[in-house]
Amino acid sequence: VQLQASGGGLVQAGGSLRLSCAASGSYFSIGAMGWYRQAPGKERELVAAVASGGVTNYADSVKGRFTISRDNAKNTVYLQMNKVKLEDTADYYCNAVDPATGDDYWGQGTQVTVSS
Repeated sequence: VQLQASGGGLVQAGGSLRLSCAASGSYFSIGAMGWYRQAPGKERELVAAVASGGVTNYADSVKGRFTISRDNAKNTVYLQMNKVKLEDTADYYCNAVDPATGDDYWGQGTQVTVSS
């Protein structure tokens, strides 16, 4: 499974940004998909995840501001980021799980920078 993330960039605090991540390659199905982020000097953390059936999970720090969704027909996961804050600045990585093996797959990361 290859994951291609896009949509990162520079955004002002209070603004919005939408990240996308498309899965490709040879696989039977994709399970949960999600977004993680890693800020400089910090560990990678879960931002949001969505199961194949649509159940979502969010980090407390983004609840009410970010929305994760997926299009199973396109094997794509999205992260709508609204009301962004300076502390949202990080490299964002998409993740997908192979439900058959439990293996994790990672995208290359897309940088999000929030300016004041």
